[in-house]
Amino acid sequence: MSKPRTSAPAAAPTAEEALAPRRNPDLVGHEDAERLLLDAWNSGRLPHAWLIGGTPGIGKATLAFRFARFVLAQDPPGDSLFGNSLLGGAAPVTSLHVGPDHPVFRRVASGGHADLLTIERQRDEKKGRLKRDIAVDDVRKIGPFLRRTSAEGGWRVAVIDGADRMNLSGLNAILKILEEPPPGALLLLVSDNPGGMLPTIRSRCRKLTLKPLDEETVIDLLGQHRPDIAADDRPALARLSEGSVGRAIDLADAGGLALYREMIGLLSDLPRIDIVAAHAFGDKLTRKQDDGMFETATELLVWWLARFARSLARGSWPAEVVPGEAALMTRLANARGLERWVEVWEKVQRLFARAESANLDRKQVVLNALSALETAAA
Repeated sequence: MSKPRTSAPAAAPTAEEALAPRRNPDLVGHEDAERLLLDAWNSGRLPHAWLIGGTPGIGKATLAFRFARFVLAQDPPGDSLFGNSLLGGAAPVTSLHVGPDHPVFRRVASGGHADLLTIERQRDEKKGRLKRDIAVDDVRKIGPFLRRTSAEGGWRVAVIDGADRMNLSGLNAILKILEEPPPGALLLLVSDNPGGMLPTIRSRCRKLTLKPLDEETVIDLLGQHRPDIAADDRPALARLSEGSVGRAIDLADAGGLALYREMIGLLSDLPRIDIVAAHAFGDKLTRKQDDGMFETATELLVWWLARFARSLARGSWPAEVVPGEAALMTRLANARGLERWVEVWEKVQRLFARAESANLDRKQVVLNALSALETAAA
């Protein structure tokens, strides 16, 4: 007689899976935003569309899916304009939390909830990265989806993750939906750059802007989800990411902190840069097997110059990411004024943009950027 089969225990989710917005049950550092959504729900007049904005990697999509799960887990809506009416005497809801064991949570996490549609950029398999824009054909699926009868008798929810990545045709398709919103439908637009969207779309959405996370929250999240990152590196990554745990993790995976330390070490020799070290740095960034290293380093250099210029304008230096930054900024500020350093920042930014668009020699681009700094500091 054969033994009965037993199912193997589910594997623990990886850090990337645990932080994926549709699978993440927790939201940290955005209590005010959650309270605003709860107040709108409890009012019985929930706006049909929300534009959730803020810098990348701070939890915007996590909040959108948290709210989507909450709405989908509620009783079927009433007949009010936007599909939400509270029953007389019903107690106000005090949390958007839907636990991982809830069937709605599991279906949303697996992408299998019939009343939830997620629109986002698709992966370009040839280039091994996400496509630049959201396909307009995907956006056009939203209208028919929101207008159809709910599969479970409740809400229909559409989440557009990266709404600022829609082209004009996609934006116009969204505008048509917003002009005549179906009852019992909710549209959540997640955007890194809400100001870049059509004013007619912004005016028809309830705007909700999330603030960057504080450094301690980012450090705690790194310790919780990425214990492999050295404890001594977490504060520097939190500061370097400016309140974005997603950015902190991306930098850790790309070796960004080590690159940043090397870059500050090079700049610390200003007004003269060690030419041998500069060439070695350029060689490292342009190795074919490390294609992403160039993008990471150039983004960090542009970020540092912008940070330096802002601090110079304010008249005070920011907290150091790595030791020696304050002394470097002081020396450069004594060499040239704010206007000159803003010019250098703009020049370096244009130079790196041209390297991408015109396919320039990347090592030479790096050397030219360092030369621009050397000239300004002399």
